Amino acid sequence: MTWQSQRLPNEHPPVKSGAIGVLLVNLGTPDAPDAKSVKRYLKQFLSDPRVIEIPKIAWQPILRGIILNTRPQKSAEAYSKIWTDRGSPLADFTAKQAEAIAGDLGENIVVDYAMRYGSPSIEQRLTELTEKGCDRILIAPMYPQYCAATTATVFDEVARVLGEMRWQPALRFVPPYHDDALYLDALAEDLTRQVAALSFKPEVMLLSFHGMPQRTLEKGDPYHCHCQKTARLLRERLAERDEFAGVRFETTFQSRFGPAQWLEPATDDTLIAEGEKGTRRLVVAAPGFAVDCVETLEELALEGRDEFLEAGGEQYAVLDCLNASAAGVAMLDAMIRRELSGWI
Repeated sequence: MTWQSQRLPNEHPPVKSGAIGVLLVNLGTPDAPDAKSVKRYLKQFLSDPRVIEIPKIAWQPILRGIILNTRPQKSAEAYSKIWTDRGSPLADFTAKQAEAIAGDLGENIVVDYAMRYGSPSIEQRLTELTEKGCDRILIAPMYPQYCAATTATVFDEVARVLGEMRWQPALRFVPPYHDDALYLDALAEDLTRQVAALSFKPEVMLLSFHGMPQRTLEKGDPYHCHCQKTARLLRERLAERDEFAGVRFETTFQSRFGPAQWLEPATDDTLIAEGEKGTRRLVVAAPGFAVDCVETLEELALEGRDEFLEAGGEQYAVLDCLNASAAGVAMLDAMIRRELSGWI
């Protein structure tokens, strides 16, 4: 019997196809602000060789024997300070971003979100999208600045999941958008709105990015350069606005971890130094974060405030990330539409 003469069995299940999926991917979060959940999350996160570039044979005993027995409780305390009725702010804001753009893209487009580490996983969401008939999927890593420890891990996980699929969807990835006019204009608009609403005029504005070990720069990772370019282009836009007249801008890096040399200047050291040298009014923006999270809501807003005020500062504010603001949603919508060109 030839292939052409064969017939499908009567019980052949219907197959959904023809839809387009959009998946926003952020870093991740524990499921709850307790030590057990944080330990599970950190084990997955810190076991990724893209995140910790130390041979497993040397790193795993340190991770399992020391870090996972000491750090979860401290991190859980930080998460508990920012947890809301809707759970983790990072997951909540990312979900709100997906919800905000979903209705504008058309009935044939399914928009969802995933976490690289934790829940909902990339594997879960890709499976759900394909089951809904999405045979074309746009992956949007929510990292403006490319870094192997963030952007590349999304590629790794998507490739792993697809490697186990018989019927694979066509894929596209949103590229890094550190110098994209859509992103920079949205930041400038939203930060101007927030500064105008403050009760004080800042003397200094820190643009704080998540730190990375210095060796990542030496190995050729473009992250440091992307951060510096974002900061430069954003400063140029803000300097033209009355709200920032006379404001001095500084670019810093936060969230140091471990004994290795990290990118400098460090945000915490800079906050202390600014207070000690007489700066009284300071604001912080975190343009490397697509949404607010423990690094912005606890590390910058709470720890950073204490460091600056104890060093002599008087007025301090941390500005919101774009989150699901009007400017942020408009940016995402325009960027997603552009990357779906030819599919829609």
